[in-house]
Amino acid sequence: MKDSDSPRRGPLLLGVRHHGPGSARAVRAALEAARPRTVLIEGPPEADALIPLAEHPDMRPPVALLAHAVDEPGRSAFWPLAEFSPEWVAIRWALRQGVPARFIDLPAAHTLVWDKEEATGIEAEAPDAADGSDATVRVDPLAVLAEAAGYDDPERWWEDVVEHRGVGTGDPLAPFTVLGDAMAALREEYGAGGHERDLVREACMRLQVRAAEREFGADVAVVCGAWHVPALRERTSVTADRALLKGLPKVKTDTTWVPWTHRRLARASGYGAGIDSPGWYGHLFRAPDRPVERWLTKVAGLLREEDRIVSSAHVIEAVRLAGTLAVLRGRPLPGLSETIDAVRAVMCEGSDVPLALVRDRLVVGDDMGEVPESAPAVPLQRDLARLQKRLRLKPEPLERDVELDLRKDTDAERSRLLHRLRLLGIGWGEPAASRGSTGTFRETWRLRWEPELAVRVAEAGVWGTTVLAAATARAEADATAAQALADVTALAERCLLAELPAALPVVMRVLADRAALDADVGHLAQALPALVRSLRYGDVRGTDTRALADVAAGLAERVFVGLPPACAALDAEAAEEMRRHVDAVHGAVGLLGDGIAADHGDIRGRWRAVLRVLGGRDTVPGVIRGRAVRLLLDEGALAQDEAARLMGLVLSPGTPPADAAAWIEGFVGGGSGGGMLLVHDERLLALVDAWLTGVPAEAFTDVLPLLRRTFSAYEPGVRRTLGELVRRGPDARGSAAATGAGVPGFGTGLDTGRADAVVPVLRLLLGLDEPDGSDVNDLVGVAG
Repeated sequence: MKDSDSPRRGPLLLGVRHHGPGSARAVRAALEAARPRTVLIEGPPEADALIPLAEHPDMRPPVALLAHAVDEPGRSAFWPLAEFSPEWVAIRWALRQGVPARFIDLPAAHTLVWDKEEATGIEAEAPDAADGSDATVRVDPLAVLAEAAGYDDPERWWEDVVEHRGVGTGDPLAPFTVLGDAMAALREEYGAGGHERDLVREACMRLQVRAAEREFGADVAVVCGAWHVPALRERTSVTADRALLKGLPKVKTDTTWVPWTHRRLARASGYGAGIDSPGWYGHLFRAPDRPVERWLTKVAGLLREEDRIVSSAHVIEAVRLAGTLAVLRGRPLPGLSETIDAVRAVMCEGSDVPLALVRDRLVVGDDMGEVPESAPAVPLQRDLARLQKRLRLKPEPLERDVELDLRKDTDAERSRLLHRLRLLGIGWGEPAASRGSTGTFRETWRLRWEPELAVRVAEAGVWGTTVLAAATARAEADATAAQALADVTALAERCLLAELPAALPVVMRVLADRAALDADVGHLAQALPALVRSLRYGDVRGTDTRALADVAAGLAERVFVGLPPACAALDAEAAEEMRRHVDAVHGAVGLLGDGIAADHGDIRGRWRAVLRVLGGRDTVPGVIRGRAVRLLLDEGALAQDEAARLMGLVLSPGTPPADAAAWIEGFVGGGSGGGMLLVHDERLLALVDAWLTGVPAEAFTDVLPLLRRTFSAYEPGVRRTLGELVRRGPDARGSAAATGAGVPGFGTGLDTGRADAVVPVLRLLLGLDEPDGSDVNDLVGVAG
């Protein structure tokens, strides 16, 4: 009989729940009692060399082992470990005792390519909390055991039988024996639990355990998910186990430690790490005694920081209530549900609003781990860490807004870093609306560091060893690969924001080629605004943008020439899209004209000529004609009388109602301030009112949707004012003379009663006090 086939004493199998503080305490007690010569831990063997870093003074959990394919960093997997994870406790115990610690799970080289769809991203081999196996296992052993014990909540059952069980009395190995027997019964019933990959993983673990036993003898401890314990007890042959591993695909991998967060340990975050309340579990692990009292004191402190009135009496009453609820519910000690109910009733006065803060800050928590600088990392990660430290931009799990003043050197460098990272696909920061100034010298960023960004950094490492070099190479590659002109102009804008002078010539060359070949006016109009914004950014950053200005001016000329014919014979949808292009070009020309008028002539004047052509051609859709007239009016290039005349022509009985409604949509629709224009120009409002009341009944239902869209975009105050003016009706006595051309407005005329009411105040302000009252008549005349 072969040695591998003969009966043997099994190793010390410590079946745990991943990220379970009760399991972690039990593992520590069992290791202290058994004193094994080596500790084997469920995890990727490629990370064995990283285990000593767990004892580094700068290492602070939660952290995760990251494994990724060298040639395809996006193909990656995480193995998270918190302070209260049994695996982390086992690693730290082994290091402090000078005992070898090793990982024994299936190598990441196989895991990352076994099932590419499953392995891509962060879900591969993520242990499920309930059973210690893969996140895709269909059977939840804890749920089955909880149901057998009469519980409808597996979390509550686990708290009662494990988390609330004291350590230090009785046999420290007893809980592992009982849990292992329970899992053996479940494995006998459910087999692999619906995921055949476990069979291969367990074969690999058995081979590793045998190797450790040959090296260290029988004093071997294994810390693994409880689900795997029956399989590791099973006596199989080496040949059978190796057969299961034969022919598995593999890929070259790198591993390192990366910071993790409590939020990523929670199921609600989308990562199946298996615990709903990492903050609560961390508290249970750290609290030496009286965990409920300490927890409720912490809750009271949080609520007081948020200016809620919470006293020590509230804490005392909440502790009593939590204990009473535990007794009523037949629980050995108050759990999370009892403390939450007590906080809601006593400290939150029955409201779930402050309770949501407690859940977010304490039950889940914002803890983020730290990894020492000596941990392996791609060169790009090291350069990023150096920049973060120098610019005092510490990665944090909490979302926060950062205001940057680009006139300051440090803020300008921060802006460049964040823009370069966005270009590399590392979304640490996203631009946000500024609360104060909207000038180009100020930026607002919303920052939040997620652990997955470590994968993005590894992926971006293929572009270069520094952030600057990687961003430059990525920009050049994106410019060459871009198909649409708007994509290239947007990339040019991003290059200026990120200050990539080496990439800009390549982008500009591609931009010039694309602009010369693209004859679509819509594409040209889409591209122009981004170029003009780039000129503004170049000004505030002191970048030489003369080449960009030449391209922008040439692009503007092509838009001017091609826009009028492109606006003819458009359907309603195409006309609305072209109207948006006209708005974008108008805004861009306003900025472009200020910046390069001296070198490229009167660009703004030529644009006004284009608008006059668009506003006067019958073949141009009404929405575009109306917007052209409105833009000329806003620019001061069209008199109000002329605008009123053009509106009167469009709203004449000879114009189809649908065309007239489209013209109104273009003139006063959208967010262009058309509502305020009608409020202050009663003559235009009177024209719209007269036309609308004269629309035939059979045509009204056709124009109503367009009119509703036009006026529904106004602010509520504007709509209310217009409604009051229309309800008041035209008043020729009050405003016909003022509006001219005999067109009545919606003025109210002189209200002598209201005028008389202000006379005493005016007399006091002007120092008038004529006893005969003659001054009163003078004041009334002034008011009139």
